[in-house]
Amino acid sequence: MIKTKNYRVGFVAILGAPNVGKSTLLNQLIGTKVSIVSPKVQTTRVKVLGIYIKNKTQIIFIDTPGIFSPKRRLDRAMVASAWHGNEDADQTLLLVDSLHGIDNNTKDIIKVFEKKNKKVILILNKIDRVKKVKLLNLAKELDRTGVISEIFMISALYRDGIETLVEYLENKMDVGPWLFPEDQVSDMPERLLAAEITREQLYLQLHQELPYTTTVDTESWENKKDGSIHIRQIILVERTSQKGIVLAKNGQRIKAIGESARSELSNILNKDIHLFLFVKVQEKWSEEIDRYKEWGLNFNA
Repeated sequence: MIKTKNYRVGFVAILGAPNVGKSTLLNQLIGTKVSIVSPKVQTTRVKVLGIYIKNKTQIIFIDTPGIFSPKRRLDRAMVASAWHGNEDADQTLLLVDSLHGIDNNTKDIIKVFEKKNKKVILILNKIDRVKKVKLLNLAKELDRTGVISEIFMISALYRDGIETLVEYLENKMDVGPWLFPEDQVSDMPERLLAAEITREQLYLQLHQELPYTTTVDTESWENKKDGSIHIRQIILVERTSQKGIVLAKNGQRIKAIGESARSELSNILNKDIHLFLFVKVQEKWSEEIDRYKEWGLNFNA
């Protein structure tokens, strides 16, 4: 049942350049994995909603793809999705990697907020890796842009500072009925979540640019009488040579990818998972309009 009386609710967008820790922050805020994470940039492709509930407050966090200078159709769609997520939000968090400071992508994001005369909440992440003097100087430099309403310093990986941030956001939410049931933590369909978990392993286990030319489709999902789930997935690559890299000698790499993805899914869904992976060459998978619809991306962005 959706709560209505004397309850608070609102949307909070998490924006920032690629690889600043947006998905890690979202997972920590929600308390479970709802968005995939890897050290590689541009891991997040789809807009993910993570639903936080405490006492009488429901906050819907919007994890957006990293904002950068797009080159391909998929890149443009991802960046457009990030800005669209910001438009839907009651509050916007601008996440900055305090170790790397203000890069060109962050500068471009700030320029957009300056043009819109929009205030955002600055979140300096990875403070566990930066000396205090550098951190304070970075905060002052960003504050001088005029787009910052509040500043929080956190380590998303170690949850340092997160409780203070959440308490602030709780007080910023408007009175209104909850938008999601109290037992729901994300809006992502399980079939898409399963595909994302396998794609995460492609990012973690493959090197260089190959992960960016791959995607994963959940072809079938079968709930068995014993409570287990049989999942069949297709890993799409653009060239035949890439198929060999994903498989590796005697199928060792795809086996490792499958084992890690299966274990992760089993923990998330709390069920026994049987995962079957296959690799298919499909040169123009990133130009298929139906795929963008499934991801909630604008094909013509």
